[in-house]
Amino acid sequence: FGSSRVARTTIFNHLCRNLCQLLSLGAMATVFPADQAIVVGGGLAGMSAANTVLENGGRTVLLDKSSFCGGNSTKATSGINGAETKTQKTKGIEDTIELFTSDTLKGGAKKPEVVKVLCGNSGADVDWLVDKFSLDLSLVARLGGHSAPRTHRGKERFPGMTITYALIQMVEKIAERTDKARIVTKARAHKLLTNSAGACVGLIYEKGGLDF
Repeated sequence: FGSSRVARTTIFNHLCRNLCQLLSLGAMATVFPADQAIVVGGGLAGMSAANTVLENGGRTVLLDKSSFCGGNSTKATSGINGAETKTQKTKGIEDTIELFTSDTLKGGAKKPEVVKVLCGNSGADVDWLVDKFSLDLSLVARLGGHSAPRTHRGKERFPGMTITYALIQMVEKIAERTDKARIVTKARAHKLLTNSAGACVGLIYEKGGLDF
């Protein structure tokens, strides 16, 4: 997102989507049932991960410690950054992944490998939000620290809320109609379960004073 306070959410969003894309069903089967994933957190990052799992034919259980999903993502007021998006190209905006990467590193990012994922996949992720969830991200602005207009939003006052709720509603619809998705709120994950090889295969969460 545009504001520095929620920039980490954008990074986690891109990382979660790309992680899910990298973990093919075959690869997932080595550490976990091939068609199942647990997502912790119901903000934009978590909902992006859950929707990506579902897109790829998997099943997901999403846990959130709050009484409702959304997290800090809903508070974002600037928009979401992306380079080489369809919207930019339609508007004749010249931008590149390399330029976005350079801007991000100049802004103080300390992990180039994370920046590479964030910037390299940002355009495709913004397009995914538009195409998959019919979101209006047609307004593109140039914010501080950027060398080109790349902060996407619609006409709503709180784009973070609009974007995140669209993803929440998609998971909720699937949860209502099928057994492929389940959302558990007021659930605090507190212990990871690992197998003999040290790979995480599950977790324990507390809800209403009981462990599950």
